[in-house]
Amino acid sequence: MRAVVTGGAGFIGSHVVEALLARGDEVHVVDNLATGRRENLAPAATLHEHDIREPLAELFAGLAPELVVHLAAQADVGTSVERPELDAEVNVLGTLRVLEAARAHGARVVFSSTGGAIYGECPRPATENSTREPLSPYGTSKLCGEEYLATWNRLHGTRHVALRFANVYGPRQLAKLEGGVVAIFMDRLRAGETATIFGDGGQERDFVYVGDVVSAVLAAADGPAGTYNVGTGVATSVTELWRLCAAAAGGGGEPVHAEPRPGDLRRSVLDAGLAQEQLGWSARTPLDAGLRATWESGAA
Repeated sequence: MRAVVTGGAGFIGSHVVEALLARGDEVHVVDNLATGRRENLAPAATLHEHDIREPLAELFAGLAPELVVHLAAQADVGTSVERPELDAEVNVLGTLRVLEAARAHGARVVFSSTGGAIYGECPRPATENSTREPLSPYGTSKLCGEEYLATWNRLHGTRHVALRFANVYGPRQLAKLEGGVVAIFMDRLRAGETATIFGDGGQERDFVYVGDVVSAVLAAADGPAGTYNVGTGVATSVTELWRLCAAAAGGGGEPVHAEPRPGDLRRSVLDAGLAQEQLGWSARTPLDAGLRATWESGAA
């Protein structure tokens, strides 16, 4: 089919592009290259350098997509706090533009949302029905995008899907973006530098390998409409993550600790049982294996 991947030159997007090409799809990438990189793109994909905050109707008219994987986003929590207007422009208004451009061609949208930033603290693995308590404008804007998808499904009879990602890691992730703690740790290990852990290191996260996330996107493209968690259900502390990253790298020193950052969650873990039931998807990559693959790729 003809597929458009917004944010397709970025970390997750470039892997999705490769998977779509591998199954024989015609793939077009819409990316303003703010954080995406041309070198991430497979040669068979066509790049359209475009910001989703700008009108998309004309571009989509020429592409006539059947599937839109919407990954373009303002994804930095700190930036969302400092510049909430920018966050809303990209994540809310940009998503609306994508939805309307897709609707004109009857295209299905798979939307990348977030688990941790929407659910807040998770004493137990969060299900899709858990209380939603965003602690940042980023979480709120992603939740707003989800609600627009659900409204379009009711109003226009579309079959869009929202995927709430846990902490995604893998090759091509940028160390400079908040949330990419694996990329940050591996960047320090490659440089022979000491990593800094904010707080006591007991904070727990659900780390899901990018290859598994890509599988979830492909399953969602053909599965029932709705909202699904995409995670492992396994809690790993930041201290344990550092140990595993150091093991993948063949060794590393002890990290140093700094004051906790305001607003950091203590625990964020997702229950992906609904995705397994409805989409036939579950995470298959153990953390140690995913970290080895990330390290061996040559770029965190």
